[in-house]
Amino acid sequence: MKVIICGAGQVGWQIARHLSGEKNDVTVVDNNPELVRRATDSLDVQGIAGHASYPDILDRAGARDADMIIAATHSDEVNMVTCQVAHSIFAVRRKIARLRSQSYLDAIYSDLYRRDHLPIDVVISPEKEVAEAALQRLAAPAAFDTESFLGGKAQLLGITIEDDCPVINTPLRQLTDLFSTLRALVVGIRREGALFVPSSNDQIFAGDEVYLFTETEDMNRSLEIFGKTQRKQERIVIIGGGNVGLAVAQALEARTDRLRVRVIEKGRQCAEDAADALDRTIVLNGDGLDSALLEEAGVANADAVLALTNDDKTNLLASVRAKGMGCPMAITLINDPTLVPLMGPLDIDAYINPRSTTVSSILRHVRHGRVRGVYSIGDAEAELIEAQVLGTSPIAGQKIRDIRFPEGTLIGGIMKPSGLVKPKGDTRINEGDVIAIFAMADDVPEVERLLQVSIDFF
Repeated sequence: MKVIICGAGQVGWQIARHLSGEKNDVTVVDNNPELVRRATDSLDVQGIAGHASYPDILDRAGARDADMIIAATHSDEVNMVTCQVAHSIFAVRRKIARLRSQSYLDAIYSDLYRRDHLPIDVVISPEKEVAEAALQRLAAPAAFDTESFLGGKAQLLGITIEDDCPVINTPLRQLTDLFSTLRALVVGIRREGALFVPSSNDQIFAGDEVYLFTETEDMNRSLEIFGKTQRKQERIVIIGGGNVGLAVAQALEARTDRLRVRVIEKGRQCAEDAADALDRTIVLNGDGLDSALLEEAGVANADAVLALTNDDKTNLLASVRAKGMGCPMAITLINDPTLVPLMGPLDIDAYINPRSTTVSSILRHVRHGRVRGVYSIGDAEAELIEAQVLGTSPIAGQKIRDIRFPEGTLIGGIMKPSGLVKPKGDTRINEGDVIAIFAMADDVPEVERLLQVSIDFF
């Protein structure tokens, strides 16, 4: 597949990294020559320096025979014009645009993106993706990472193993004997910074970061077995009332269970706009680092604080201060991935990386065939892929024990017509089944081959 990626920033670079690693023909376009050079030096991609919306630049990038264009520059307008030019002049069949402005995303204007208007096939909203990620973190406060799969019937949970975990030093194969009815599986372990897919003989140690794939109904029980307890979230403080904070507050207001939510926003106009948009939420105008204001917001009695401003340092410091004042849980928005190692020493419970959420969302629409969902793990170290099994797939009709999966892969769950099934060696995978596979980055191309997902893309 030939793909043009417009924008060589963090998101564009990661998408290029994924797609070039899977032997796609990738060209990166950016008006910053340094970013283009970084991409071409570190990845197997071609690079063009110039404005992505210019027809001659797209022509040089190979738009005449491109299968897809991904417009992920920092400008909504450039992304929109790029897709229009790609459609009108070069007839590129698949066009994905990242749009930040909420005005462009309002549902009442959704007709704008028809082929006879602005021909954008998929619109990605980073703010919306981040807000949804924040809500998922809030739903599983004991996990540092979480994502829903298989129509919400399964969850991927990232949890840190503490010294009091009941199953420390227990081989994974024994977990099935100890908890025969548990519908959960350890699909990945990060130990001393290195992520790997465990075998049945591997054990879990204190300090490990474990990725657990579990049925949603068994989520609380699974967390308890691994030494985690779930607390009901009733009082929430949100620091940052911009697009992300406002979206989270509106979603919390829409819940049937009444939550006490307070928002702290430094900008006066932004605070007034948030107050106008919210019905039951108290909005305080002031600095989220101000101890007196945090006290007024009731952070000491809150169940969780979400630091969702557009400044990483403010989010980190506000989270630390809130926890120091007695808040048991802090969820922090972090744009700079180099700050992630500070989460542990600062005692911050969970973080959201907009780059990862946006990359995962774009990959969900880039994958071939019947892929229904993709979630990027860590710094693009692995993926959780949800896909429907085609009749042409070599795994259709096979028992799991007879399939030659790459060493760095593990099936987390299988959705059959009868319901969600925990995979076992004698489980047969049939055409039409939907499977969730945890795969290390290097093994993703082989997983796609086994799923035969490179056909019927369009």
